[in-house]
Amino acid sequence: MVNKPTNQIAALDSAHYLHPFTDHQALAQQGARVIERASGIYVYDSHGTELLDAMSGLWCVNIGYDRAELAEVASRQIRQLSYYNSFFQTTNRPATELAARLVELAGKSFSHVFFTSSGSEANDTNLRLVWRYWDLMGQPERRIVISRTNAYHGSTLAGSSLGGMAPMHKQGGDAVAHIAHIEQPYFIKHANQGESEEDFGLRAAGWLEEKILELGPEQVAAFIAEPIQGAGGVIIPPASYWPEVQRIVDKYGILLIADEVICAFGRTGSWFAFQRLGIRPHLVTFAKGVTSGYVPLGGVLL
Repeated sequence: MVNKPTNQIAALDSAHYLHPFTDHQALAQQGARVIERASGIYVYDSHGTELLDAMSGLWCVNIGYDRAELAEVASRQIRQLSYYNSFFQTTNRPATELAARLVELAGKSFSHVFFTSSGSEANDTNLRLVWRYWDLMGQPERRIVISRTNAYHGSTLAGSSLGGMAPMHKQGGDAVAHIAHIEQPYFIKHANQGESEEDFGLRAAGWLEEKILELGPEQVAAFIAEPIQGAGGVIIPPASYWPEVQRIVDKYGILLIADEVICAFGRTGSWFAFQRLGIRPHLVTFAKGVTSGYVPLGGVLL
């Protein structure tokens, strides 16, 4: 197969490929950079320019590019069994063994995994799981899920509704009901003059309790948050923030969802960020780093 020249690929891209999160007018004027290959922590464009992939793909290539052992095991699995569903009392070895391994890594609080193809789908699943849980507990009025400003929880209708990105909400990203937002624990932006990080962390966590009381604790189903907010600006909350959030959700019996799509699988120095931060979530969203971006996979630990 002969590779088309870069200018032809750029023209085809402009004519046919609809990119996510892209200004297409600017793209049409400038043309897309064509990435040809990658190795380790570097990617190379069609002109041979070496680029440090500081964003790790899209926060996902945790173990780097060009890992021959992953290509080999993928090839073996595709030849043996490329796909089969898990409906109708059916399973397969890789899915079952991966579920068991993830539970082992997450710790004794977790027993099951529900797999999806992305973090967005996993957070959609979280909504259904949370609402069904409260139905079964005889409290169907608990429907509201609280999230944070500038949180990113995906780009599906439910994911973008859960997230706190204003531009996505302007484009219909608030289509799913029963979702509320509080401010983010961003010390640089929201701390009062002379306020310590510890005091700010406690005050920022208090915004959650204020919202719960405003909405009515009997109406609130869950609080969803990234341990460290990624797309919002890599916002690391003060050390006092998460222990106080944990106290609040425990006090009101609210489910805690840790969205670990960006933070999990070693990025914070532990398998999951909730382990490093001492959080006790009921559900954990994962994706991206679970396969280092080599194939699409996401899911929920519960």
